[in-house]
Amino acid sequence: MHLKSLEITGFKSFAKKAALSFNTPITGVVGPNGSGKSNVAEAFRFVLGEQSIKSLRGKRGEDLIFNGGAGTGPGGSGGGSRPNLAGVKAVFDNSKRMLNIDFDEVVIERVVHRDSSNEYFINGSLVRLKDIAELLSGAHIGASGHHIISQGEADRILNANIRERREMIEDALGLKIYQYKKAESERKLAKTEENMKSVESLRREIAPHLKFLKKQVEKVEKVEEMRGSLKTLYRDYLSREEAYIKYEKARLAGEKAAPATELAKLDADLTHAKTILSQSKNADAASREVIALEQALQTARGEKDGVVRELGKIEGEISAVSRAITKEREKQSRDDSKTIYLRDVEAIVKRVFEIDSLDDIRKLLKEFVATHRAGGGSADSASAIADFEKDSRDLSAKKAALEADLKKASEKEASTNEEYTALRQKIELEKDTNREAEKNVFKIIARQNELRGVLAGIKNGEDRLVLAEESFKRDIEDARILVGREAIDYEKIEFGATVSVADSAAVSTARHEQEDRRRQIEKIKIRIEDSGAGNGADVMKEYKEAEERDVFLARELADLEKSKESLVQLINDLVNRLDVEFKNGISKINAQFQNFFSLMFGGGNASLEVVREKKRKRRPDTDLDLSDEAMNEEASENMEEEEEGEEGIDIHVNLPRKKVKGLMMLSGGERALTSIALLFAISQVNPPPFIILDETDAALDEANSRKYGDMITSLSQYSQLILITHNRETMSRAGVLYGVTMGSDGASKLLSIAFDEAVAVAK
Repeated sequence: MHLKSLEITGFKSFAKKAALSFNTPITGVVGPNGSGKSNVAEAFRFVLGEQSIKSLRGKRGEDLIFNGGAGTGPGGSGGGSRPNLAGVKAVFDNSKRMLNIDFDEVVIERVVHRDSSNEYFINGSLVRLKDIAELLSGAHIGASGHHIISQGEADRILNANIRERREMIEDALGLKIYQYKKAESERKLAKTEENMKSVESLRREIAPHLKFLKKQVEKVEKVEEMRGSLKTLYRDYLSREEAYIKYEKARLAGEKAAPATELAKLDADLTHAKTILSQSKNADAASREVIALEQALQTARGEKDGVVRELGKIEGEISAVSRAITKEREKQSRDDSKTIYLRDVEAIVKRVFEIDSLDDIRKLLKEFVATHRAGGGSADSASAIADFEKDSRDLSAKKAALEADLKKASEKEASTNEEYTALRQKIELEKDTNREAEKNVFKIIARQNELRGVLAGIKNGEDRLVLAEESFKRDIEDARILVGREAIDYEKIEFGATVSVADSAAVSTARHEQEDRRRQIEKIKIRIEDSGAGNGADVMKEYKEAEERDVFLARELADLEKSKESLVQLINDLVNRLDVEFKNGISKINAQFQNFFSLMFGGGNASLEVVREKKRKRRPDTDLDLSDEAMNEEASENMEEEEEGEEGIDIHVNLPRKKVKGLMMLSGGERALTSIALLFAISQVNPPPFIILDETDAALDEANSRKYGDMITSLSQYSQLILITHNRETMSRAGVLYGVTMGSDGASKLLSIAFDEAVAVAK
């Protein structure tokens, strides 16, 4: 890689486009003082990314743009022009790919506008300053450093402190890329630690809510467990209840079939017998009386049956209300359902304030809790019990009235039956032709009475069964709402052999067990209602989302922790690599530094040493003896102590034939020679593609100028040299000389001359 050309437009004193080609190992730039030749070196600094306007001898970005001379007005009057921007292009041959970009020729350009804004380009594409710095760092070049030594800065490396000197040498050794990576890693580490704090903060924020949701989920799970038990109970209960209803229906239907058939036949026989009596010529008043009594008896029995049916319905309703009252009282008996009235609380608070003794207050509160635990309940539950009890009283009153009506109907039936029996006995004593038919009527009616009694009992059972079936349907609906569809999927359950009709004891036992199951179901329902778990699906969903977020954050935190560890390890590796390569580079530089120093001074010793910066701080010692004698003897030791700081570079020199062993004792010329020897030594260890020397030879005499020229010639074998000089010996070593002149318009112009002509001019 080598520098091909430099193009300057509108930069400082170069008003118009000026181009310098670098086709020889050594190129010289000469000109009188004030002509603008040092602006060439500053143009290099500018295009390579220098950010310090002060280093470019300006105060603002606008100062870098050509402002015209004495004959040029602000707007370009007086025949001159005043550009609104300044630009510099540097063209590099990248055929060996020293720059990490896949182009044979790389053009780096920087443009500054009058508003001090800057633009950077690589091969015409707009890029960031960071991109240019990273691209150049691979080739050991940058905006400032060992390869651009401006006028008056030849001994900058000697004047720098140990830390700045280390940075300059790191740049020269090509270690800047590691510094960039280290800085980028440290930035990422700081960002990672910030992200870790944010994630930890988020986890702390959601932790209380997650804890609350977990408790809610535990409640929901407990409720789900109760629902599971309730589902099993419901399936068993509903299956048995349905089987019982079917069994009762079949039993009642079987018991009803024969009496109903016989009664229908008797009705037909009675109608036939009545027809005979009514058509008989011998029909008399007794026959008509028999028929009338028979009709009255039927009416009385019909009224009695109606009252019995209504009484059965009332008894079923009373049973349902009794179950509801029992359920509410069980609910009310639970401590967490009890209510304490505000007036009771206010009264107990008032009494507490009136008591001074803490023991008396505790005793009073214990009595208050015991009293309200023994009784009391929620207002809604008490109201519900009161309503049920009122309904029970109303139903009991209706039942009493119906029982009175039943008694009257029974007495009326009995009275009519007595008359009917007496008339039948009277007729049986008579022996006429109609008496046989009348006897038959009496037999039919007697049998009908028996059958109607049987059917009335069956009808009463059917009415109770209708109520049980309605309750069963309500239970099914409750089960579907509370537990879901699975609770009513009980058809495949087998729970034992069917109870026979004759086994009444078994039926009674089964109903008793069924009532126990119902009570268990009611208790679990009350516990589910009192759990307060809310909508289980929503709670579970919210908890799952919160838990997943917490798990995600925990995983994110673990990833960040791993990333932090990786970055810390990377930074440590970079620091170790920097340290190793830096110290190896120092060893190589020392060898070259000694050679060049001996060549320049004819002997002596010079070397670089890695040292640590010393810092002083006050000791935190509060037990000092502040007497005058103690202060004179021990003040410095007690008041301050040293601590080690960052590593840096110190320079040791020992001139021949002189007792000079420190930089502070060197003369100006000796400092110039020492800095030149050190800069050339650094360049020999890790040669940059080009070196720009801006009048670094100004302080040299003729003999040292020849030594300087020999060193330049030797150095040109490794790097291109651009020399800005007044020294004729130095000019003679250049292959091409560019002359810089300045006209009356204040603009710099370039003239070039070949080597042969340059030698003639120089001599």
